[in-house]
Amino acid sequence: MRVLARVGVGPLCSAARAVIPCFWRGKYFSSGREPAENQVTPMLRHLVYKIKATGPITVAEYMKEVLTNPAKGYYVYRDMLGEKGDFITSPEISQIFGELLGIWFISEWMATGKNAAFQLVELGPGRGTLSGDILRVFSQLGSVLKNCDISIHLVEVSEKLSEIQALTLTEEKVPLERNPGSPAYMKGVTKSGIPISWYRDLQDVPKGYSFYLAHEFFDVLPVHKFQKTPQGWREVFIDIDPQASDKLRFVLAPCVTPAEVFIQSDETRDHVEVCPEAGVIIQELSQRIALTGGAALIADYGHDGTKTDTFRGFCGHKLHDVLIAPGTADLTADVDFSYLRRMAEGKVASLGPIKQQTFLKNMGIDVRLKVLADKSDEPSRQQLLQGYDMLMNPKKMGERFHFFALLPHQRLHGGSHPMNACQSKPSPSPVAGFGELAWR
Repeated sequence: MRVLARVGVGPLCSAARAVIPCFWRGKYFSSGREPAENQVTPMLRHLVYKIKATGPITVAEYMKEVLTNPAKGYYVYRDMLGEKGDFITSPEISQIFGELLGIWFISEWMATGKNAAFQLVELGPGRGTLSGDILRVFSQLGSVLKNCDISIHLVEVSEKLSEIQALTLTEEKVPLERNPGSPAYMKGVTKSGIPISWYRDLQDVPKGYSFYLAHEFFDVLPVHKFQKTPQGWREVFIDIDPQASDKLRFVLAPCVTPAEVFIQSDETRDHVEVCPEAGVIIQELSQRIALTGGAALIADYGHDGTKTDTFRGFCGHKLHDVLIAPGTADLTADVDFSYLRRMAEGKVASLGPIKQQTFLKNMGIDVRLKVLADKSDEPSRQQLLQGYDMLMNPKKMGERFHFFALLPHQRLHGGSHPMNACQSKPSPSPVAGFGELAWR
């Protein structure tokens, strides 16, 4: 835990100076496990200069700078995934995870009338492992998809990761087309012959009938943190520690800040995290799905509006103090699915969140595991079982990760096709993963 004192701060930006006094109050906040000494990184120097020039910064601004700063950002120039990185994601653990998601998209495509074409859009595709597993399923079920025109669209801000994704997914014999100034900054062809494009922003992806995938994407979007006080909600900021000029600390804003508008009037928790950027993306996805059809599948660790202080860092697969050596560790906060649901209301329907363990079981992970295990030698079988345990064990990923879906209203309530007066309203088919499947 970190103790925050009442302190004076340096000059603020002109807008803030007019409304914010020069004293900021401190409180206890958790910032992870603190190492013995602070490492003065280029990002830390950048943040210290920034705070000296404009005053304390929000946690959201801190996360954005640390993770995606074009010159020094954690995600921009490094491969942070896998055993040698700072964390491992579900697709890196077992191929079954991506295969079942591929089945989910095909199931939804079939349930909504087998459109002649669809886009698969992944937000934050990591190393491309998940898309690769999904594409393998598309190839294996080529007879089902043979008359469908599929294209892949990846939204990725990291230059390093986009290169790794290209190595994972594209055909080496077909050179990549690069155009840094274009919305689609890189184009190619997958190993199975499907066109693939890279974008820096979801809004640059062409509109059309699409299936959207966001796996461990929303948890790294910048959050604003708020603490309830006798004077009302006060936002948590980050400032320079007056006792050590090369260290940072949390402080409380002395008055109301603009992001407070995102807090619900009936909020009962004493500490909340809100992510306006997640709301913008959910609204964009909702508008697209309502307009052109398709669905979005979101998988992340999170909660349904119940948790409080979840902001933390990871480095070398261990918890890391979020304020120590910024730029060397991943920063994350649990996704508030109740907030995502509110942002989608009115435009599309939502399902979930449900636990990963439940979703994967409903998708038939046990059946798929048996098929693969029966065909594997003993070392491969043990690896499959270890991966299954990591994905499904309630003490590991099974109950920490959740699935959440956005779908057109007519997908859940029927009425997607015109009917005459003599026809009865069709009963929509169940959405895979969100209810038990009957195996025949």
